[in-house]
Amino acid sequence: MPKIKVKRASTTIDMTAMCDVSFLLLTFFILTATARQPEPLPVDTPASTVQIKVPDANLGTITVGGDGKVFFGVAGPNVRVRMLERMSEKYSVGFSQKEKERFSLMEGFGVPFKNLKQVIAMDNNERGKPGLQPGIPSDSVGNSPSELHEWIIAARYATKEINNAEMRVAIKGDAKEQYPAIKKVIDILQGQKINKFSLVTNLRTEDYGN
Repeated sequence: MPKIKVKRASTTIDMTAMCDVSFLLLTFFILTATARQPEPLPVDTPASTVQIKVPDANLGTITVGGDGKVFFGVAGPNVRVRMLERMSEKYSVGFSQKEKERFSLMEGFGVPFKNLKQVIAMDNNERGKPGLQPGIPSDSVGNSPSELHEWIIAARYATKEINNAEMRVAIKGDAKEQYPAIKKVIDILQGQKINKFSLVTNLRTEDYGN
């Protein structure tokens, strides 16, 4: 008995639905993406042949550059708000809810505490203008610790309260910065018994053929 031949169906697939889904996903990512804020203190970090990625979570970054200017930033909007609240209690300066929300979006800053409200009120482009922020005071006054010391303390407590974790510290210094400026930051960290921290560098490739 002869076999019945089954007619082969076309393998053409209608991709119209897939294209629609792709455009919907692309639109979603564009609308929900957050633009990266300009760095208030751009620095040219030194090169290194060995790099270990610094975890982004629970990280406090101290940036040093521009003839000793010091900037500070901590990861996480909620941690930033709690850090600001602790500094508000320390210096008896109140901040509105709107000011706290704007501060929570700032990845870094470098002004004396008395001028912080003015910087919070600025938009991202104005805040990121080179030379606008003079840096956080890192020198102690009499028996009082420096403002940088107080910011680090507040950030450590805030990280512990919000994330139940110890804050990691990274120093991002300009390659042309003088060593005393970096040492001053290290001394502040060691004064808080922080003896383990990361140094942010760029990856340098070496040509072993020469």
